[in-house]
Amino acid sequence: MSDPLIITVAGIGAELTKENTPYLPVTPDEIVEEAIRVFNLGARIFHLHVRDDQGKPTCDPQRIKSIIDRIRQKVPMILQVSTGGAIGDALEDRLNTLEAGSEMGSLTLGSVNFGNDVFLNTVPIITALAQKMLDKKIKPELEIFDTAMMEEAQILLKKRLIKSPLHINIILGGPGWLSATVENLEFILKKMPAGSSWSASGVGRGQLTMIEYAIIHGGHVRTGLEDNIYRSKGVLAKGNAELVGQVVELARKHKRKIATPDEAQKILGIKM
Repeated sequence: MSDPLIITVAGIGAELTKENTPYLPVTPDEIVEEAIRVFNLGARIFHLHVRDDQGKPTCDPQRIKSIIDRIRQKVPMILQVSTGGAIGDALEDRLNTLEAGSEMGSLTLGSVNFGNDVFLNTVPIITALAQKMLDKKIKPELEIFDTAMMEEAQILLKKRLIKSPLHINIILGGPGWLSATVENLEFILKKMPAGSSWSASGVGRGQLTMIEYAIIHGGHVRTGLEDNIYRSKGVLAKGNAELVGQVVELARKHKRKIATPDEAQKILGIKM
């Protein structure tokens, strides 16, 4: 029997703007309200990017912490800070996000093309982020954009920079990444360390394909405006809640129970 389903919401991102979608939460109030809204629908992890007063992405740990504290006052949601930041952010800034008091942090395991840019994650960058998460007892979510990144997870395990059981998010279909097909997802899953929990997500039109596969096959899921701003072809989702609603509908269709907050923490080995 599959574990209850953990829904992660990547609700903001670093590259989107209100010009892309007017439903993007960018102010602290909007972000806090969005986190509460999706929690009440069944989401248990909020993947957090933060913006400054001009709406630009920031790694300021105090600003991140203030939003984390406000969400925690309202709902028992697992907060996962993004250590990826925006394209081109310095390692020091990315490390500083881990000072904000989150339970989890994202850890991307390799460099990847991102449209005309490069999301840079060299071995020294990965090592520094993994070491700080280990030191601060922050649970890493290992972000896998391509096949070789799962090999890097094995290397980090051997170096004892990450600890089993791992939690892995496989996100496919971005500009310059491995495409979001079931064949590619299954190939990557075959390389996953035994005993790991995993989630799947897709960018744009690949989102629901990856999500439905994960629901059926015992994985968990990530949805949200960071990955896909559309509810259906050409129709903007009116916030992250509509995307979470799609996941809940699919879970109901396939008779997959949504995790409670306590169940999600137990599956991930997190104490709040």
